[in-house]
Amino acid sequence: MSLAALLADGARFDAEYRGGLSNHLPMALLALQRLGAGDARLAAFAAGYAKRLEPAPAAAVWPAGDAWPGRLGEREAWPAYRALFSEWLTHEDPEALLPQALPVLLPGCGAAAFHGLIRTAHAVQAGHAQELADGLAYWACRYLALDGRPPAAEHGLIFEQMQQAAAKHGFDKAVDAVAIDAGTLERLARESATLYAASGDFTVLHLVTSAHALRVLLPFIDEPMAAAQAYARAWVAARKACGARAGTPAAVLPWDELVAAALAADDEHLIKLVDSCREEERAYGGGDWQRAASRVVTAARSAGR
Repeated sequence: MSLAALLADGARFDAEYRGGLSNHLPMALLALQRLGAGDARLAAFAAGYAKRLEPAPAAAVWPAGDAWPGRLGEREAWPAYRALFSEWLTHEDPEALLPQALPVLLPGCGAAAFHGLIRTAHAVQAGHAQELADGLAYWACRYLALDGRPPAAEHGLIFEQMQQAAAKHGFDKAVDAVAIDAGTLERLARESATLYAASGDFTVLHLVTSAHALRVLLPFIDEPMAAAQAYARAWVAARKACGARAGTPAAVLPWDELVAAALAADDEHLIKLVDSCREEERAYGGGDWQRAASRVVTAARSAGR
């Protein structure tokens, strides 16, 4: 099956499984294809990964006349948001829809540990309308305000830890300390890659892939400084939530070895990180990304994965 066919087939699955874990299938499939996987490898990965997923909930309809931001942050609203964005895309193409939707969603870009943002960016690159609708819907239903309120429940999920960090004294001061200018995203992306290479922290991994995702979406954003400000707030929350400390980076592996490891892997996070690092190096240059990719591959080998 082709990537497009696999993405269409994947619409039968829910956006989450096992009590709040994000469905990475569509993102990992695009990353694999970009790294060089053929249709057979994509189909094999999809078949294996799908075993952990849960069926999508019953279809719903967005009530006519209701303002679409009215249910931001309601997990149960994913089916209705799927319907809304799918209908929207029948009337406007992504180039028209995204500049309208992204400014509303960006203040909540930490949604589901940035996976709404990441899934949306992957869908844009895949050019798949239903997957784009599903990614936007996931971002909307898991919208993360980071307005000082602690999480309503605590299951140990990254976004809950981010809410806890944002509710602590001094959080707003830390956000204000981030310089917002044309270079903000690159600085945060590079710092994330450097810290991941030296720590291997799982939350920091999501900072690397989310910075890549925001860069992909920037051409559809009319106010990049506002986007950088929103992302910086979520970035600081995640950084404070994880408390990652730098250690000794792994030995740097050549890119052909890193790509081969990702193509052979069943670990969706390894696949996505290697892909994002390669794309970020192409955009920004420097060795930060190769060191980060080397860390995730070396760690997987040490764990026997």
